[in-house]
Amino acid sequence: MMKTIRVKLKEVSYSIVVGYGILGGLPSAVRKLGLGTDALIITNPLVGRLYGRPLAAALVKAGFSVKVFEVEDSERSKSMAVAVRLIGAITRYAAGRKPFIVALGGGVVGDLAGFVAAVYKRGVPFVQVPTTLLAQIDSAIGGKVAVDLPEGKNLVGAFYQPRLVWSDVALLASLSDRQVRNGLAEAVKYGVISAPGLFAFLEKNSERCLERDANAMTRVVVDCSTIKAAVVEQDEKETRGIRTVLNFGHTVGHAIETACGYDRYHHGEAVALGMRAACRMSVATKLLSARDAVRIEMLISQIGLPQQFEGARTAKVLKTMRFDKKFAGMKNRFVLARGIGRAVVVEGVPVESVAAIVRGLEG
Repeated sequence: MMKTIRVKLKEVSYSIVVGYGILGGLPSAVRKLGLGTDALIITNPLVGRLYGRPLAAALVKAGFSVKVFEVEDSERSKSMAVAVRLIGAITRYAAGRKPFIVALGGGVVGDLAGFVAAVYKRGVPFVQVPTTLLAQIDSAIGGKVAVDLPEGKNLVGAFYQPRLVWSDVALLASLSDRQVRNGLAEAVKYGVISAPGLFAFLEKNSERCLERDANAMTRVVVDCSTIKAAVVEQDEKETRGIRTVLNFGHTVGHAIETACGYDRYHHGEAVALGMRAACRMSVATKLLSARDAVRIEMLISQIGLPQQFEGARTAKVLKTMRFDKKFAGMKNRFVLARGIGRAVVVEGVPVESVAAIVRGLEG
């Protein structure tokens, strides 16, 4: 069974298709969209071995030409240097062709491939085929594509929507425990900002998710995809303040990722730490009850996500945080929780309070 969620954005509308064992159906869906004749698959070596070869074979069988480009499976691949090398390789190969890009991988591949698709020849079609839980429920949806700078994450990018998101839940069976936990962090975020029912489901079924139970994982992917699609429809380019709530936990989380050099924590792990910080700020600003904050932090711990960060000092995390795109001039801006199921954007949280809360997370 497949579930189709429509992201309604006028001329750039597209579908998110969620199902189990549906990878082989992608060529037919792509042909119906008329994206081009030449598929450029961007992936990493491991995903290429597991899923790139069968996908390439299915595309060739359907009449497409296929070229595979591999990048290292590391946040460091989300750089201008890697993007420029990739664009050069594509340019040399794609002369005289009608290319479209297939992003086959997790968040790094999706962000990088989407960025390349947005800037190559001022934009070529691209399809997201997310292979991690985090990518299926979050990063593959919504058209935020970017690369990192040494100063911070996602500082060079664009809003560039995919033509299709194809989420095969069967691909999640090959994930490590750490990767599953990494994705569940974003699922917790969705529960806190918008869906108390999803939050309660995770409280009762986190073990099933960690065991990669197909039904539980499909429920999480469908629910999170539906929530994100609805938010993106209301505020595609984050100009109305609605989409900003999707960054719950990300301000401190991104700063921890950057301060630790991108190689100590996966994105979801850093976001989990950021959510802990956001919960404590929410209590400090009297938006969130201590009881609900405990529930949120207990679920984060139940999933096995970190309680403290190591590898950077608080001062470096705070310095890095100043580059956050949500900050307005000299005023900080944080997404905070007003109970489980609702989030608000708050400006001007006392600097001393922020510093004390971040310091409390330092191991």
